[in-house]
Amino acid sequence: MRPDTPAENVDHTAEAARLERTAGRYPEDAEALLLQAAAHLELADDRPAATALYDRLLTTPDTLENAPLVRALKASNLWEYDHEAEARAIIEGIRATAPRDPAPWVIVAESLESHDELEAAHDTFTEAATLLLTDVAEPPYYATHPVLFGRHRVRRMLGLPHDDWDARADTLHSSPISLDELHDPKRVWSLGSDNPQELEAEISRLRAELGTYREALSRPFPVAVLHWPAEELTELLSAYPDLATEYPSHPEHLATIETSLRELSTSGTGNLGIVTGTVPSYEAFAASEGSSPSDTALLPQYATTLAARGRAVAWPPQRTSDCWCGVGQAYAECHGSPTA
Repeated sequence: MRPDTPAENVDHTAEAARLERTAGRYPEDAEALLLQAAAHLELADDRPAATALYDRLLTTPDTLENAPLVRALKASNLWEYDHEAEARAIIEGIRATAPRDPAPWVIVAESLESHDELEAAHDTFTEAATLLLTDVAEPPYYATHPVLFGRHRVRRMLGLPHDDWDARADTLHSSPISLDELHDPKRVWSLGSDNPQELEAEISRLRAELGTYREALSRPFPVAVLHWPAEELTELLSAYPDLATEYPSHPEHLATIETSLRELSTSGTGNLGIVTGTVPSYEAFAASEGSSPSDTALLPQYATTLAARGRAVAWPPQRTSDCWCGVGQAYAECHGSPTA
């Protein structure tokens, strides 16, 4: 659940500094960039500097897209360099506020687990599963997989019997080696064995687990479609009227987005997303490419760049969630309706 941070052949301190400089140039992406920078500082074992970045983000909590995630990362980091009391206080605060995003739950539960607080980790995973997956018409299954898998793992370590959540985790698990085997506490003991057969079996299990993890990390950036809010599109066309051929009107623009995404989905394309453009950001991108904002060929490149910088929102939304177009209606009643 942490930002991607390649661990090999990387000067993590230098990479953190580069990301901080990039955040200064792209303030609209500062949150994602500074989180990656903090993760690199943790890998460089400069945990106080990582905490300073988390604190920097938390000075403006109202502008953060995911303040609970930042607090969870800060708590996990603090505990790793002997600030246990502060970490526990932050964790309890996150549990009390009950965020709807699975990531903060997973981070704090895994932090508790890594410090042998298994009962507290189990309770945290269970709270998250109950909140995010109970009486939800279309739960975000992929995003909640770590909640269910983590809960399954902790329950195995506690010696608890399977329940309905564990059964769901088993159903979602795609590796040829079952969760019961992957989460068997005896695996830890077998690593100290001098029996070649036991070691070979454990190596096979670890390879399967690593393969599943790599598959999750190797998902490409979303195939992202560019969305202009009404006021941004008006400003864009006023400044660059040549783009009117691409955007005849705002309603047509929105309809084209939904149609394009449905066609891509029908053709089997996965991991679809929507990125929202702004005129200043687009102009800055055009300048960095040495091109004119009037060039229509620049638009898909701009969308891809926004997606690569973590700006894509997954499509389709849950039917009861707000529609991606921003009008405030549920997706099922707006662009997600059969007649849209």
